[in-house]
Amino acid sequence: MLRDQRGSVTAEFAAVVPAVMIVLALCLGGLQLSTRQLRVQDAAALAARSAARGTSFDVAALVAGAAMQIERRGNLVCAVVTVPGTPLAGILGAVEVSASSCALAGGG
Repeated sequence: MLRDQRGSVTAEFAAVVPAVMIVLALCLGGLQLSTRQLRVQDAAALAARSAARGTSFDVAALVAGAAMQIERRGNLVCAVVTVPGTPLAGILGAVEVSASSCALAGGG
């Protein structure tokens, strides 16, 4: 009776390992995506404050490949920073990351 189940643990292990690897890859990709979102948000805040003071700021220096758009909304100067996905994040790399921030115009 014990000989009938020989190798079943190996087969189950071989089926579980790819599933665990996929979950691990998705978790690491999500962590990279959330870190990128934080960096983009910081860049948008710095860009908005710089634009409100009337100085220029290069968001690509903080986040590679970032594009910035400045908008005026009444007394506010708003910066919208967008970064395309990265192929290193796997399937989550197709997600475009964007953040916006506003500062009072003329603020010091």
